[in-house]
Amino acid sequence: MVKTRPIHPDFQAPLSLKEDSLIALFEDLRNFILELYPESNELLYHTHALTAVFSVSEKLGDAFCMLPIYTKHLNLGFNKGTLLKDPDGLLQGTGKLIRHIEVKKPEDYRQPKVKALIKEAIDFALQDLDQPSKSQGKTISKIKKS
Repeated sequence: MVKTRPIHPDFQAPLSLKEDSLIALFEDLRNFILELYPESNELLYHTHALTAVFSVSEKLGDAFCMLPIYTKHLNLGFNKGTLLKDPDGLLQGTGKLIRHIEVKKPEDYRQPKVKALIKEAIDFALQDLDQPSKSQGKTISKIKKS
């Protein structure tokens, strides 16, 4: 396992209020994504959900996936999920672009089909990138401090 970057303090504080099992699931899935694409920038938000967004640049529009954490569950979201090949029908949702996979246990994402979806989402985001990213492998907090 590749050593991943630490969780940003702006994110750690609200994350620590979640159930231990949800925190462990989030940390494992985050590491799984960062192992697949360590160069990704991680954009952090706290709106209706506490969300880590993984992008090929410092822009939300260049994101390939996200991990929104709700009160009792989390999802593996794909920002342009409707544009991905999903022959196994893993992706759920009805929006114009975003699709997700419900995550309740590591087996929900630690499988070759999901790994292939994430890699396809990364490749799509890289091909769709207008300008090269100014930064790589950074964590960028968009969480407003109270």
